[in-house]
Amino acid sequence: MALHVLHYLHQDRAQWGVVADGAITPIPGEFKSTAEFIEANPVERLFLLSGPTIPESEVQWLSPVTANQQFICQGANYRQHMIESGMDPDAKKFNMIFTKATSCIVPANSPVVKPDEVQFLDYEIELGLVLKRDITSRAAITDQNLHEYIAAAVIVNDYSARDIQIPQMQFYKGKSYRTFGPVGPYLCLLEKQDIPKLKELVLTLTVNGTVRQSDCTSGLVYGPAETLTELSGVHDLRVGDLLATGTPSGCALSIPSPEKQRAAAQLPEAERWGLFLKMQEARPQYLRVGDLVEAHIVSYDRSINLGVQQNVVVEEAA
Repeated sequence: MALHVLHYLHQDRAQWGVVADGAITPIPGEFKSTAEFIEANPVERLFLLSGPTIPESEVQWLSPVTANQQFICQGANYRQHMIESGMDPDAKKFNMIFTKATSCIVPANSPVVKPDEVQFLDYEIELGLVLKRDITSRAAITDQNLHEYIAAAVIVNDYSARDIQIPQMQFYKGKSYRTFGPVGPYLCLLEKQDIPKLKELVLTLTVNGTVRQSDCTSGLVYGPAETLTELSGVHDLRVGDLLATGTPSGCALSIPSPEKQRAAAQLPEAERWGLFLKMQEARPQYLRVGDLVEAHIVSYDRSINLGVQQNVVVEEAA
């Protein structure tokens, strides 16, 4: 059974605790990063934790992934999401990797601030995986040894300013505005026997109670093991770093068909992007101030339940 850990603020002090049935058992010690927490607290030891509890309702959630960790993301990584974007998942020959600024990380119940200059604000529910060990050289990571590398799972919402990300070709900028990366609520610590269930998690996102995204991690094109193997040949990864594994179909973003893209490629750049933005204007799915976005991830047998994120879209402060 996976174990829920909450990073929280109580009596002006940041703490970590095990959550069960709405009660938190505080974990002794001070941990200033997700890495420090994971290194000091093997999941097997936390199952034996006991002592006085605090009602979860009395604490303020913090992000279980701290802002001093890397935030690495995969793009176009669900089969149905690729198909709706005009791509062929069976022909995909590369893993799309990008990063988000860690300053966009916020607690799971934080408001999402819609910047004044952003017209097309989109949602992207994602399964986030938190690393258990450093990776500083090429490694052969497989489904059989993945448990040595993955400590926990979390919910991530990769909010995206599509009118910045795509016409400006700025993934980092369009996805890194402050508040665009809520994480949690729980750091769901995994044991070896939990790892196979990462392929049978159901992701669901609603906006104002209407389902917009629903899919299973069995639809991933590049799984965690092959992704970490690839990244191990590129740069160093550290304990506590976050890998967001991509979003299912159902985003607000509308991508022109391959035929339309080929036709548009013959147009002047300003005209081409003007047509793209006009297409997005016709999409009522883009988020507006006051919308409530809810995201949850759970396994078929419910032994892994990552909790629920709730984000209200708000205006940027003057």
